[in-house]
Amino acid sequence: MSNPIKKLPPNAKGQVRYRFVVDAGTDPITGKRRQLTVTRNTLTEAKNEYGRIVNERATGQLVLPSKTTVADLMTAWLKVSTADVEAATKRSYEDGARYSVTFCGQKPAQQLTEDDVDALVAWMLTSARRFGGKPGTGLGSRTVALALFCLRSALKLGVRRGVVARNVAADTKIPKAARKATRARERARKPWNEDEVRVFLAHVAGDRLHAPLLLSLCGLRPAEVCGLRWSAVDLEAGTLSVEFTRTLIAGEVIEKDTKSEAGERVLPLPAVVAAALKTFRRRQKEERLAAGEGYEPSGFVLVDELGRAVTTEWLRHSAYRLMRSAAVRKVRLYDARHACLSWMANNGVPDVVVSAWAGHADLSFTKRRYVHSDPQSLAAGSEKLGELLG
Repeated sequence: MSNPIKKLPPNAKGQVRYRFVVDAGTDPITGKRRQLTVTRNTLTEAKNEYGRIVNERATGQLVLPSKTTVADLMTAWLKVSTADVEAATKRSYEDGARYSVTFCGQKPAQQLTEDDVDALVAWMLTSARRFGGKPGTGLGSRTVALALFCLRSALKLGVRRGVVARNVAADTKIPKAARKATRARERARKPWNEDEVRVFLAHVAGDRLHAPLLLSLCGLRPAEVCGLRWSAVDLEAGTLSVEFTRTLIAGEVIEKDTKSEAGERVLPLPAVVAAALKTFRRRQKEERLAAGEGYEPSGFVLVDELGRAVTTEWLRHSAYRLMRSAAVRKVRLYDARHACLSWMANNGVPDVVVSAWAGHADLSFTKRRYVHSDPQSLAAGSEKLGELLG
């Protein structure tokens, strides 16, 4: 085998140098074959460098100079990570990746530093918002955490493919103050108490959407309410089967199975909900007769006056309109779900039943995220303590 290290003719300064060309394998991003040309001042330096490169190439540790940008790396990661995930997860990853691409996407990934990642976090916490609030303000720590997850994962892929030597985002942390502020905002977002639920229900008792809103207050997710079909409702037995969801993601309607196996469940209907569903079905039959050929029977429980299935966004806006007219505090429909599960937990329903009703596989998750002790429940606890203490 010929010597790979070649002695170069003296340069203008009379200096003799040594150069070699080595096969560097395939570019992990483009898939093209690469060669590396290395020049050193002495033969010893050239031999040492050649030995290092050959050894690292053999052990898969070789990192070559690369023009791959952060945006290139993020694109490669998204292609791998979203190949077999649900549409909502795919959109979440794309949204999270967008912040790194916007802030430092054109920077070569090999030049990215821990200081750059810290600066990215600072930018997100202070001025990265573009929608969902006042543009130019800071994002919540959960959104920042998602963006960091995406960047870490992309850099981890870069390490694995030999694009970068190490993951410079591995140890980046979100400041404690930002995490504390997010928790404070979440604590301030309280579900309805019993009195507010009663006021709202009294207001919507005669409304066309009485039954769907009762389903929300029974703990169904908005996507589960929109995905419920009449074929899954047994009004004689007084049950409904939660089997499908229907939601709007990035302007596209997605119909799919429940989020998890635990989410697929059969729930017994309270009498008032069963009665409201019977009324709603009668009303839909009247609407179908009135619309004639213009009616589009979709089979869904929640439809508009022409029988067309609606989206979670439509349901939310309809609920907000009724909250305004009822003069009750505006809450998310997810908070109505929280109100239901909190009421069940605070009124003696076993934890395992509350979790099963919610469609959760993790009992601790239900208690941690969905069960709130409102003032009325705390007052009941005080009364019980009073009995104990005399």
